[in-house]
Parts: sequence; structure tokens; C-alpha cells
Amino acid sequence: MAFTTYDASIPAFRQILKSLSRLLDKAEAHAAEKGVDVSTLLGAKLAPDMFDFTRQLQIATDHAKGAAGRLAGVDIPKFEDNEKSVADLKARIQKTLDFIASVQPEQFAGAEDREIKLVFPWATYDFTGRSYLMHYALPNFYFHATTAYDILRSQDVAIGKMDFLGK
Repeated sequence: MAFTTYDASIPAFRQILKSLSRLLDKAEAHAAEKGVDVSTLLGAKLAPDMFDFTRQLQIATDHAKGAAGRLAGVDIPKFEDNEKSVADLKARIQKTLDFIASVQPEQFAGAEDREIKLVFPWATYDFTGRSYLMHYALPNFYFHATTAYDILRSQDVAIGKMDFLGK
């Protein structure tokens, strides 16, 4: 059996999204143990000009659902970006996991050659499915997921590499 765009995307998204959910549990436990408001962790940034933890997680889920939808050729669900709590963020992750579970491997047939166009106010990007996945979707997904992890580490949450990689 050939390695497919489905194989290169959905399992990786699932693995890291589940890890992000467990990181939220650890952040919540850390806040309770240290007597700090967990919203301090959710609003933490690595640098003043970077997004906070919550926004990093939102963007990571956006890349996972966006890639799944574009590569499978199905509508991408829109989320409000209004999460304020650990429970809200965990629900967003679960909605993303539910969506990516709904796309089937056969929907990815030919995805590597599918034309994908992203239009932003500052630029338009034209990709094949292969170049979109390898050079845009996966790097962005991992960047924002890793940055969310790094923010928690910078806030002294007791997490390590295996917490990011998951099982």
C-alpha cells in the first residue's frame, strides 16, 4: 500500500492534538498546585510580539482542520476563536479531532495533485496538495503546537518532550 497524504497528515494531527489536550490538563494542575489563575498561563506569551498560548492553540487547530478539509475536498468548519478557559480549549481540540476523524482516507485520493489556493489580504498562495501539506500546513501546525508547548514550559509547567510527542 502506498503512503498517502492522508497518512502524512491525519495521524500526525491526531497525535499532537491529543497531546495539546493533555498539556492543558497539566497546565490546569500546575495552576491549582501553585495557586495561580490558569488564565495567566492561557494568556502567556514567549515574546511581546507573539500570540499567547490560547491563540497558538487556536491556530494549530485551524491548520489541522484546514488541511484535512482542503486535502479531502470538503468544507472546513469555522470556529469562533472565543475560547476563554481550559474547558473551552479542550472542547475546540475535540471538535477538531471529531472533524478530522470524519474525513476518510478515500477522500484524499488525488489530494497530492489537488490545486489549493489560499487568499490573504497580503498575498495569494497557489499550491498543489503535496506542496501545501509539506511546505505550509504541517510546518505551521507544528510551529503553533510547539510554541504552545514552549509557552507552558516557560511558565514552569512540568512538561517534557514526551508530553509533546504523546503516545
